[in-house]
Amino acid sequence: MSNLKCPLQSLQQGTWFKLICGASFQHLPAVRNLTLAYTLAGADCIDVAADPAVVEAAREGIDAACGLAETASPLLMVSVNDAEDPHFRKAEFDPNRCPPDCSRPCEGVCPADAIDANGVIDRRCYGCGRCIPICPYGFIETRSYVATPASVAPLVLSMGVDALEIHTQPGQFEDFRRLWGSVRPWVDRLKAVAVSCPHRVDTLDYLRSLHDLMSPLPYPVIWQTDGRPMSGDIGKGTTKAAIEFGQKVLESDLPGYVQLAGGTNHHTVSKLKSLNLFNNSLNFVRSEEKQFPKSPSAAKYIAGVAYGSYARSLLSPILERLEHQNGESTMYLENHPDLLWSAVELARSLVSQHKLPS
Repeated sequence: MSNLKCPLQSLQQGTWFKLICGASFQHLPAVRNLTLAYTLAGADCIDVAADPAVVEAAREGIDAACGLAETASPLLMVSVNDAEDPHFRKAEFDPNRCPPDCSRPCEGVCPADAIDANGVIDRRCYGCGRCIPICPYGFIETRSYVATPASVAPLVLSMGVDALEIHTQPGQFEDFRRLWGSVRPWVDRLKAVAVSCPHRVDTLDYLRSLHDLMSPLPYPVIWQTDGRPMSGDIGKGTTKAAIEFGQKVLESDLPGYVQLAGGTNHHTVSKLKSLNLFNNSLNFVRSEEKQFPKSPSAAKYIAGVAYGSYARSLLSPILERLEHQNGESTMYLENHPDLLWSAVELARSLVSQHKLPS
């Protein structure tokens, strides 16, 4: 497949598309099938939990896609955190405390179908927190965790992980330094490193301090501007925070690529285009009939977009139908061609917004 475009070229072109399966999402059949469909649709990167079983499920999805069609293999990325972070938590409650007449609004609001009569289905929960404020009795709490740095090396060395994303936020520099000290020996074995951070007053200064700490790197950092975490499936307006934050990082001339996340959905690209932040012919110079930007720092456009809750919700009706028909243990999407290609077309409707005409 040497004639197929390398996913990293998409970063250079400003056409990068990343699927976020969820840093805490461990529903293996769903991870496998989402990865399969979005790989066939042309995704450049698949971001999953730093869990060996989840990584293996995603790898199986990529391999299945490459066996079905001539398609480029996306980068397989794992997410870790340096301290407490909303992406690394699970909801929990004791269902025995719930009154029999409770209308159970938590079930209706959960986008992952992770709540039933027995409580929270742990492997499905990805920590969005929407169930917490809606519980009329305040019974729902969260269980947070911090990634173990020692777990990174086996994922890179034995499981073929291509990229790493570190979730952090201003005020956690020493936590980041501790984690980076454990990660640094494996950086040369990776193809990309991303830093995901929310918007605060001092975020730009914090990101500069992280860049200084991580330098030198064999590749530019991907700065993931996490505007409104895990909200892309709520409505059109959620993409606004991600774009505004991304624009600020872009204008700061921080070395590296700027990639949006947090609230991204089907409206994100059209909004980027209206603000002249999406790639266009003026940003490129031709070389042997291929298009490349002059340099990451010279390119004043967003390099890419990551989609999490919206990308998953887009395919959820098909995956739910598959699960109800076959059960979790046998729900391989490629065994059901009608559902597979319906899922791929839905995924492609999102991915294709980022791709340049052939």
